[in-house]
Amino acid sequence: MNSVFSTPRPIPGRLMPALAGTAVILLALPVFAIAGWPLRGWTLAAVLWVAAETLQLLLARVNTDPANVAAQAVVGIGTIFRAVAVGVPLVAVSAADERVALAAALLYALAFTLEFALSLARYLLSEPTKRVA
Repeated sequence: MNSVFSTPRPIPGRLMPALAGTAVILLALPVFAIAGWPLRGWTLAAVLWVAAETLQLLLARVNTDPANVAAQAVVGIGTIFRAVAVGVPLVAVSAADERVALAAALLYALAFTLEFALSLARYLLSEPTKRVA
């Protein structure tokens, strides 16, 4: 019996998960304002979200044909850079104001988790590709 994770499937579109994560960021603004949480934390999370999504959009345009090893490497390194590009500003801000950094980190993590969960669900629920014997 084939495992769900070992069955090849086509890569699903990223629009819906990205919009869901963006909605989390946008809907958090009134929550931050009403709860009295640092709005600079929301701003930092929103800026990091836009930057990370822009980088992901650029990486999605790279031709990831299995025969093109250089393109595969660019996407892999770019994905790692995305995590570093989010983490470094959060660490830098935490040295100045840990409340702002914590608010930004939690909000970004919530948006990213929703985006990742939706992407994974769409991938696992899609029809497996047919293997050529």
